[in-house]
Amino acid sequence: MSNERVIYLPLGGAGEIGMNTYVYGYGKPGKEKLILVDLGLTFPDMETSPGVDLILPDISWLENRKRDLEAIFITHAHEDHVGAIAHFYERLDAPVYARAFTGNIARRKMSEHGHPEKAVQIVRPWPKVTEAGPFKVGFVPISHSIPESSGLVIDTPKGRIVHTGDFKIDTDPGVGEPFDHAMWEDLGKDGVLALMCDSTNVFSAHEGRSEATVGPEIEKLIASAKGMVAATTFASNVARVKTLAEAGERAGRSVCMMGRAMRRMIEAAVETGVLTDFPATISPEDAKNLPRENLMLIVTGSQGERRAASAQLANGKYQGLKLKEGDTFLFSSKTIPGNERGVIRIINQFSELGVDVVDDSSGRYHVSGHANRPDIERMHELIKPQIVVPMHGEHRHLREHVKICNAKGIHGVLAVNGMMIDLTATPPKVAEHVETGRTYLDGSVQVGALDGVVRDRIRMALNGHVTVNIILDEDHESLGDPWCEIKGLPETGTSDAPLQDILEEDLSQFLGRSARKLRADDDKLEEELRRIARQSANGEIGKKPEVTVIISRMT
Repeated sequence: MSNERVIYLPLGGAGEIGMNTYVYGYGKPGKEKLILVDLGLTFPDMETSPGVDLILPDISWLENRKRDLEAIFITHAHEDHVGAIAHFYERLDAPVYARAFTGNIARRKMSEHGHPEKAVQIVRPWPKVTEAGPFKVGFVPISHSIPESSGLVIDTPKGRIVHTGDFKIDTDPGVGEPFDHAMWEDLGKDGVLALMCDSTNVFSAHEGRSEATVGPEIEKLIASAKGMVAATTFASNVARVKTLAEAGERAGRSVCMMGRAMRRMIEAAVETGVLTDFPATISPEDAKNLPRENLMLIVTGSQGERRAASAQLANGKYQGLKLKEGDTFLFSSKTIPGNERGVIRIINQFSELGVDVVDDSSGRYHVSGHANRPDIERMHELIKPQIVVPMHGEHRHLREHVKICNAKGIHGVLAVNGMMIDLTATPPKVAEHVETGRTYLDGSVQVGALDGVVRDRIRMALNGHVTVNIILDEDHESLGDPWCEIKGLPETGTSDAPLQDILEEDLSQFLGRSARKLRADDDKLEEELRRIARQSANGEIGKKPEVTVIISRMT
């Protein structure tokens, strides 16, 4: 009997929201041919990853098996699905497939990193399929908060897999394809082995709202505003950007877009034919010459990003334009958990300027791009899978999704990053646990999460740093006293003497009474000097700083 199997292995995106990276395989155990669905990233924060630019998945397992990797398929152009593609392209060396809009964004990323744009191949939607080893993969249009999002049909010799990608059920999304119930139902009519399903909004009990419900509310708000109006949303939400621009135009205002990411998305939408009737816009230079009540700005920075246009305006001025008392600023977006501080900082800065800030606490000016619980259950009903594997969610989302499945008699499988699931086993089982983690893009260098770079940075941020310098002669005798440099520490402690002087005195006394044998051994001497410096600092300021010891020897 054949022992080929179908496996599913999330390397990111399962047990977290972001960094979506999903492996599928078919073949004999350990010899499967593989495809990769999405290759995304997530963003750092000062608390857990200070100074880091981006957080990427750990693809070591996949890189070790790259000879078996047939292709990479990108469902849509959000950063948590496509953002790592150019960073890992050389390490995986596999063809990349995407629809036109997503491919446009992916090709720009490849070009910025010096990779050939033709490595990203543009494919037409379902029923067209791409053959990749034993797999036949089709891109099925689905509604989301970015144009041309797709779920995937992945046909294997052992059965069909449906991978929803990020989705909502929206029959009037404004820009992009509406959700086609009949097409999705048709996908399941001949039987589906497994449905991999978005879990982001599983705790939202009400039906999801259409993008079409937002437009009238935004129009009312902008029509009633007196001074200048500025609005922010996710740059990738082309439908919302269009809604904002149309609302401004209908209110008799000239529209000015500010922020590179937003312009890039609109350009990509126009180039690929997704967007054909976007209102005319003006440049910031021209906007400066218009009366305030005739102007609307659409700006980046809905999540409080410090360098985005919203933050720059909140700081006082951006590209010659200022907001002031009587103006209105609209957040047509939801604050992603973890970004609250940055958004609140901007709101307070605008408040100090006298700007009226409108957020989405009323639920009128934003709708989610993800399916709420009733829509998730509707997807189950349309596809009728044997198995549901929740994805795109924190552990609590995945677990709740499994509970919903099991209550309805569908076999739900809770699989988090690193958990390889044998989908052809009866029942599905964990076949293997794979080491997964994070890779930090730190400047221009990729570093592993376990390399210690970020850990040391956090320790220095929490505890400060001391550099200890000593010079020894050829007889291991000290030439002069040790001297210290302190960073990120109080200058004086409990004894009211300079901390630097106290450290140097304690280190000098230690050296004076230390044995010659100890001074001859750099490793042991360094260890003792570090211990004395930390102990002295702790006695003075109640902290044990990170300590770097530099021993110089005269020969």
